Amino acid sequence: QLYRDARECLTLLSQRLGSQKFFFGDSPASLDAFVFSRLAPLLKAKLPNGKLQQHLKSLQNLCNYCTSILSLYFPWDGGEMHPPALPSSTLRAAGADSGEAEEDPHKRRNQLLSVLVGLAAMLGYAFLSGIVSIQRSGTGLAGRQPIALEEEEEEE
Repeated sequence: QLYRDARECLTLLSQRLGSQKFFFGDSPASLDAFVFSRLAPLLKAKLPNGKLQQHLKSLQNLCNYCTSILSLYFPWDGGEMHPPALPSSTLRAAGADSGEAEEDPHKRRNQLLSVLVGLAAMLGYAFLSGIVSIQRSGTGLAGRQPIALEEEEEEE
């Protein structure tokens, strides 16, 4: 149902745009910014299920609409120019030296360490703030007693 509605919405947008450059004539309006913000990621992103993306690509006027806005306002992304030069340290940090960002070889380890540090911080806070407390009884190992929860009695 949702896919059908999205497909119908794209078709209606295509019909409304027609052969115009923008929705309200030759100059862009806020509607154009809104529609572009929804269509461009759908058109450019790699999606696991490309049904909606394929439908958008079949609507040539919407594809041309996105391409013209990309080349007009984002020329380095539209393929005409390159983005402004960035320092090489920024490129290395972003992983742009090799074309595509390589996955961090220690990603899993870093995730696990992050979780462990967070857990230790939460437990430390719980103990220090008194939310959780450990009480020792005076009896030894031989005299272990089962742990029982005591209920507070209300005085009426």
